[in-house]
Amino acid sequence: MPSPDYPYRIQGLRVNRREVLRYAFVAGVGLVAIPLIGCGKDEEEVRATSTPVATAVPPSGSFDSDGVRIHYETFGEGYPIVLVHGYVLNITWCWENSGLLDALSPVRRVVALDCRGHGQSDKPHDTEAYALENMAGDVLNLMDYLGIEKADLVGYSMGGVISCHLLAYHTERFRSAVLTGPPIRFVLGPPDESRAGVMANAMLADDISQIADPTAQPFRALANAIPNSDLQALAACALSLDQSQLIPPADLAGIDIPVVVINGENDDVAGNPGELVAAIPGARQVMIPDADHLVVFDPRFKEPLLSFLEEQ
Repeated sequence: MPSPDYPYRIQGLRVNRREVLRYAFVAGVGLVAIPLIGCGKDEEEVRATSTPVATAVPPSGSFDSDGVRIHYETFGEGYPIVLVHGYVLNITWCWENSGLLDALSPVRRVVALDCRGHGQSDKPHDTEAYALENMAGDVLNLMDYLGIEKADLVGYSMGGVISCHLLAYHTERFRSAVLTGPPIRFVLGPPDESRAGVMANAMLADDISQIADPTAQPFRALANAIPNSDLQALAACALSLDQSQLIPPADLAGIDIPVVVINGENDDVAGNPGELVAAIPGARQVMIPDADHLVVFDPRFKEPLLSFLEEQ
């Protein structure tokens, strides 16, 4: 049975990064405002913020993951924590713009990757390339490349689904995990046939005005705003997720490390996380009031995240 909800204090709300991104991502408007929060920060400037760590390989760069070049960045020093971003996003647009790099790098060695099909990583157009075992394999291969035997794990949205796969089948590589906003239908099901292909079609539409679906349109708006987005690759990734690579509850039942699931109370993309929390032994649950799928951009997200990590 899951333990009681993990406590946190509700801090004063600030309307900066989160609110600007909300209008771009959820409403699909206001994209011209995104550069105000540094979303378009020059990649060289991002690299300049990386703190070198003791490793035999460069702290930032790319490596070969079973034939796919994966871009990664590391920041800070200390016990390693691996960050896996959400669909359409990348290291900069997810972890830097949320302020989580600034929050984590003073106390941890932060390792983040651009998932295949995203950011500066290779972008295959083959749907099979985005099977969960391949995307999870990129995380494990990066840890091997950097010489990291075990780490804490944070997965957001699509990254949360990838993280569930990692925890179910490679739990020995992780000390603890934070799952936030993983769409439950991609983990435990049931598959929603009415949603199959909706996101992929949105990515392949000739113009955003042709997209009627209120959930898919903001993702396409965000893809249009992020430099170097490959719409065909994103469509292939979406189709792969739609193919219901579900994780049986019995496999989640074998997870024997501390896990917290942090979701927004109004997250209609992820759905209710209760079933996932119940499937993972001892998992804790945090619900951020009045927050939606962009919960990692909510200033209240950092406190339960950091409090959980301090326990490990």
